[in-house]
Amino acid sequence: MNDPRSNRLMRFSRLFPAMAAMCIALAPLTALAQADVTRPMTPVFWYLLASALAILTAVGLVFIGVAGLERERAWDAALGAVGAMGLATLAYWAVGFALQFGGVGLVYPRPELHGLVWEWSPLSTDWGVGWGAAGLSGWLLAGREMTALVYVLFLSHLPWLFVVTLLPVMALRGRAPVLATLAIALLMGGFVYPLAGNWVQGGGWLSALGRNLNLGHGFVDAGGAGAVFLLAAAFGLVALVVWTPRRAVDELPPAYQPLLTVAGALLMLAGLIGWLWANPLQVETVGDLGMVRGSVNLLLAASAGVIAPLLYSWFVTGASHPTLVARGLVAGAVAGLAAAPFISPGAALVIGALAGATTPLLTYVVDSLLRLDDATGLVVTAGAPAIIGLLMAGVFADGIAGVGWQMTGLDAHLGVAGQGVSGLLVAPGFQPDFPGQLQAQLIGVAALILWGVLMGLLISAPLGLLFWGLQHSERTTAVRVPTPADGEGEPAVRRRVFPPFPSDPAA
Repeated sequence: MNDPRSNRLMRFSRLFPAMAAMCIALAPLTALAQADVTRPMTPVFWYLLASALAILTAVGLVFIGVAGLERERAWDAALGAVGAMGLATLAYWAVGFALQFGGVGLVYPRPELHGLVWEWSPLSTDWGVGWGAAGLSGWLLAGREMTALVYVLFLSHLPWLFVVTLLPVMALRGRAPVLATLAIALLMGGFVYPLAGNWVQGGGWLSALGRNLNLGHGFVDAGGAGAVFLLAAAFGLVALVVWTPRRAVDELPPAYQPLLTVAGALLMLAGLIGWLWANPLQVETVGDLGMVRGSVNLLLAASAGVIAPLLYSWFVTGASHPTLVARGLVAGAVAGLAAAPFISPGAALVIGALAGATTPLLTYVVDSLLRLDDATGLVVTAGAPAIIGLLMAGVFADGIAGVGWQMTGLDAHLGVAGQGVSGLLVAPGFQPDFPGQLQAQLIGVAALILWGVLMGLLISAPLGLLFWGLQHSERTTAVRVPTPADGEGEPAVRRRVFPPFPSDPAA
């Protein structure tokens, strides 16, 4: 007679070895998962993939920018952008990376960054630690101290370098001499952008406003809205004033404009996914929640930026204008880059819509009232949207992500453990950091605008005077010089002191 209880025990005894073997097999995976929770280790190849994906953002901006140019100038601007990116990369490798990240190891005490611990500060330590203005180590990426993390930092900021260089160069091609645009690319990659990047992402004085002056978490610019786009817009605005338009504004060619704008918009949306994920220091500080939310917010902000230009073009012309709509998408994305990991999706929609709404108005002001002929939309898509996104970070940052951002509030912020970057409208359970965070944002915006305008004047004005003098000298010296053989029917000889410049319509 079979006992039911004994049968159950026998069946369990048969299953026990299988269950034990399964537990033994899963034990390493459980330990690995626990290790990942305590210290997430992202493989290096992920950063390489994200950096490669982020380059699509630069490609998309090239497509959208040249869509506003006539065919001949579009080819020149596109090829000039490629050449400018190459020269800027060489300058960034030689000196720019050292200026930007030469002291980052002082802020992020990681053994892989022990070779980047030299930062120049104009102030003494009596004013506080962290008033750095320029890095002084890592030249030419040479030395045994250059670890894999250092090379990843270099690669992760190449897309940022490409964008900050190509935006003013594309706007100037066809109106400034070719050599002048190439010189601007070299100086932008080796000096102008690296110093601004040091202040914001390299552990410089703007990022330390929270530690030194108790202004929130310091100047928050997670995606380069200020250090890349606002800087390029301020620099480019001055350059557009220096090199005034040489031709009337032509009608946009309808044959290829829609294709370029659509392709550029799609490429930029794809590149934005990897834009935030390429920087290892940001990924490890913000965490998976902040980074994934940041990617979603970027797409939402870009999509919201399309609404106002689309409705405006339909209302005015009865049909959508591809270039204007694409510029609205770029404006929304730029505004979202400032604080994408630190705001809610609803706030991202509001910020993107506000940035997109400025596109039609600024296009009219810049092109019709100021007559700057900003055919690539440099000021419209990069200037005002960046300011909106940076300032709104001081209002909509909810405190959920960014614990210990820029080494501020590592254990607790405003007396609340686990509170990250915060503005006025925070999540329940957190304390508003207002107006401290907004004050830090205002200081950062003012500093980057001032730096861009100052560098634009110091670089563009002398270059403009130099090439104007050369071209004027060429015209005045291209005279007929008589020779003794003229009486014998020999042809006259023209003497040119300087060769013609490609951008000179008379050449």
